[in-house]
Amino acid sequence: QVQLVESGGGSVQAGGSLRLSCAASTYSPFCMGWFRQASDGDREGVATIDSDGTTTYAGSVKGRFTISKDNAENILYLQMNSLKPEDTAMYSCAAAASRVRCELWLTNPRYTWWGQGSQVTVSS
Repeated sequence: QVQLVESGGGSVQAGGSLRLSCAASTYSPFCMGWFRQASDGDREGVATIDSDGTTTYAGSVKGRFTISKDNAENILYLQMNSLKPEDTAMYSCAAAASRVRCELWLTNPRYTWWGQGSQVTVSS
């Protein structure tokens, strides 16, 4: 139903910044967010945003990352500042396929459309 195409990943030094973008094929009236998975770790929720602009963040990125959305153009963003080596992961854009509570969806993203993922590598 919803196709998601990510861009903006790459390699940066610790302390640097990076901005990920996710273009959605259609407007999503439900939660959207970013998730990540390190090569040796489990998938974890990074941030979510609802249709009204309310955001939630994982504790590990709070204060450093900012999620935002351009509703007119159906683009989801993740601004990442003060990057750390432990932020290295494959970052995936996601859109809920049904009405869900974003607070819960962050940790249990069921009924979800996924992007292909974009690699972010942070070197020390």
